Amino acid sequence: MSTLSDLVYAQGRSSEADVEWLHRLAGDGQLLADLAFADIVIWVPTDDDSFVAVAHTRPGGAATLFYRDIVGDRVRPQWRTQVREAFQSVRIVDSASPDWFEETPTRVRAVPIVRERTHGGEQPAVIGVLTRHTNLGETRTPSRQQITFNDCADDLFGMIAFGDFPDLSAPTGPRRGAPRASDGLIRLDVEGVTTFASPNALSAFNRLGFDDELEGESLVEVVTRILPGKRQFDESLPVVVTGRAPWRTDLDARGVTVSLRTIPLRDNGTRIGAIVLCRDVTEMRHQEQELITKDATIREIHHRVKNNLQTVASLLRIQARRTHSEEARDALTQAMRRVSAIAVVHDTLSEGLAQNVDFDDVFDRVLRLVVEVAAGANTRAHTHTTGRFGTLPSEYATPLALALTELVTNAVEHGLAGKEGEVEIAAERDDDHLAVSVRDTGSGLPEGQVGRGLGTQIVRTLIQGELGGTIDWHTLVGSGTEVTIEIPLRYIDRDAG
Repeated sequence: MSTLSDLVYAQGRSSEADVEWLHRLAGDGQLLADLAFADIVIWVPTDDDSFVAVAHTRPGGAATLFYRDIVGDRVRPQWRTQVREAFQSVRIVDSASPDWFEETPTRVRAVPIVRERTHGGEQPAVIGVLTRHTNLGETRTPSRQQITFNDCADDLFGMIAFGDFPDLSAPTGPRRGAPRASDGLIRLDVEGVTTFASPNALSAFNRLGFDDELEGESLVEVVTRILPGKRQFDESLPVVVTGRAPWRTDLDARGVTVSLRTIPLRDNGTRIGAIVLCRDVTEMRHQEQELITKDATIREIHHRVKNNLQTVASLLRIQARRTHSEEARDALTQAMRRVSAIAVVHDTLSEGLAQNVDFDDVFDRVLRLVVEVAAGANTRAHTHTTGRFGTLPSEYATPLALALTELVTNAVEHGLAGKEGEVEIAAERDDDHLAVSVRDTGSGLPEGQVGRGLGTQIVRTLIQGELGGTIDWHTLVGSGTEVTIEIPLRYIDRDAG
């Protein structure tokens, strides 16, 4: 299915500002559908004087009319005249008689979508049409809550036609935990007094410590009574509970957290009241706090592991300097280098929230460390990398960093021993594999003969055993050695790449 942006841009009649406005409106499609107890569809004009659906939202508390997705479909003939009239006249157009859709009686309302109506007498910018499709087959005596919800929907439809909704000053942060109409709805008048509170909204405020009825009460006074004395609170709270700004905030009292979202209501640009949506998000906020605490703990653990590994590397370096045996000194130096490579990975993990690392950054740091330690007095190694490794999960970054440390070390110490040369590390990543080649311009290996030392054993264990990959050593034509490793991406989280 095409995205809203793709469908709108495909018609060639809308600007980036139009698309942003439609995205904002579609983001509140669920609110509109729940308040109207109806399907909500957004249409944009086409070049052949028709309209195409770019967004569709089904109601949460009523039966949907469209069991098949209609996004991408052209407007049906029975709605085309009504939709075109709303678009051209810039006014709300209701169907004169029930419309039949697949043997179900419906009522259709077409609302012009106006983007930021100018107040200088200029023609408003109509960028599409919103239609409400109400199922009349389940008609029953409406409750007071349903009547209020419908009235709120009508107010919002009027604001859409005037260019007052959506409000660009409203935050567009994460929608997780955002209150919906069914979670709790409070209707305020222009003075901030509650004229209606749904049962769920009343229950939420009861849990906060307010035991009376909300209706007839000033919401700001109610909140003042709920809040503990001398406790700091969000500075946006007074503006939210008076219904003056389209913001969100949390209300905390008695160990309960209620999320509030205010939508100011206007009639032809004049404020007439507000809708306040509320939702008990106590458990969600506790979970978020636990995750934040766990993330901080994990980062601290990585930081301490890094510090401990650096301490171990320093001890190995000191011991190597005090050792008279050349063989023992070399073994300690190699151990120090391997520990330092692992420390680099943990250092990177301690800096971010995700357990994924930018391996290009990790390898750059490891490479500088390896070349500095491995190059002898008579060896000058010039290293360069091509391609990108991408982002890798930590469980794969550590073995890969160690394996490449061994390969580059071998290239510098043995391939370029006693002379000047180059070491190239080439990374290629596609949807299926990560391939890395380490090439040097040294003396090369006799074809078919691979070292049997500890370094080679470590590389085989890491690449084949831990990463499920393959490794191949061969001599380049002329001189030098090339080692190629391949790791199947099924062993790597695709979202990390």
